[in-house]
Amino acid sequence: MVADFDSQACAQAHGTVEPAPDGRAVVAVFDSPVATHLLHFAATLGYRVALADPRLDGAGLSDVTFDANTDVVVTDHDRPELGAVLRDALASPARWVGVMGSPRHAAPHVEALRALGVAEDDIARVHRPIGLNIGSRTPAEIALATLAGLLADRNNRPGGFAF
Repeated sequence: MVADFDSQACAQAHGTVEPAPDGRAVVAVFDSPVATHLLHFAATLGYRVALADPRLDGAGLSDVTFDANTDVVVTDHDRPELGAVLRDALASPARWVGVMGSPRHAAPHVEALRALGVAEDDIARVHRPIGLNIGSRTPAEIALATLAGLLADRNNRPGGFAF
């Protein structure tokens, strides 16, 4: 299932949320509590948003339009489709690709991508962990840290309190 949140379109139509002038977009991969918060916050900030999850009606990344203003956030690192969706995201023109995960644990996406024959340079493009280091624990906090990190990255800023 690929979902474009109606509330975003409605809010933009009523002038409550201005679309981002650069046409930026966030695609959350895999339906999860973090994805729900991420897409809600992103829509509030004017991002185009979409959800892609192969388990929902068989939809995957091929059902989403990617461009150079698209940030892809994989919200579950334990799914069997992890390698395939990351491979597809890396093959797209997406600006940024990241997968949730703690830096204290092995990154399962690396072996999954190697098993699919993805080049090491492409594997190195996958950001993990994602977001700013604010001590996030809850899905809303993880989504907030992720979006703050994406904004900092897009705006060539270090994040945090350095100006």
